[in-house]
Amino acid sequence: MTGPLRLKEMTPARARETLTAMPRLLVPAGTLEARGPHLPLGCDTVILERLADDLSAQTGIARTPALEYGVHATPDELGPGTAALTRKTLHRALNELIAVWEEVAGVRDTLILTAHAADPHLEALSTIRTIGRVRVVDILSLEGIVAFRESKSGPWHGGEVDTSLMLFIAPGLVDLTIAETGSIRAV
Repeated sequence: MTGPLRLKEMTPARARETLTAMPRLLVPAGTLEARGPHLPLGCDTVILERLADDLSAQTGIARTPALEYGVHATPDELGPGTAALTRKTLHRALNELIAVWEEVAGVRDTLILTAHAADPHLEALSTIRTIGRVRVVDILSLEGIVAFRESKSGPWHGGEVDTSLMLFIAPGLVDLTIAETGSIRAV
C-alpha cells in the first residue's frame, strides 16, 4: 500500500500524470456542525478525509481536498462555530469543480463521499450534471453501519458510531469527559 494521492500536494505535472493514468477522483464532502458535546464540529470531515486517504492509497485514485461545509437539515442546527451552505450553493460549487476536473484533467469518474444523511445535503450532492459518471456514497448509510445503528438506542449524531470512528481515527479530538449520558456506551 502506498500513500494517498492528494491533489493539493501534487505538482501540476504529477497531477496530470496521475489523472491521465487513472481519470477518477474521490471527493470528501463533509460538514461543520455539532455532533454532540464531546466531538469536534468537523467530525464528518475528519472521518471522510481518513476514508478518502485510505481508499486513495489502496486504489491509486487521486483524492481532492475535502469540502468542509455541507447543507444542514434544519436551520436550528446552527451554533457557535458551525457553518453551512445552501443546497443551491453546494450543488453549484460541486458542478463547477467537477466540470473543471473533467474538461481540463479528463476525469470521467467521480466518487463523492459524505457522512451526512440530511436530505437537502444529499440532494445537492446527487444532482450533479457532468460529462462523466458521478456517484454519491453516504458512508453512514452502508448496510453494516445501518444494521448496527438500528440495533442501538440513543442519538445518531454524536452517538456510538460517530464516537467510535473518531476514537479510532483521532482519539485526541474526542472529549469523553463531557459526553452526554446515554449517547454512547462506556469505553
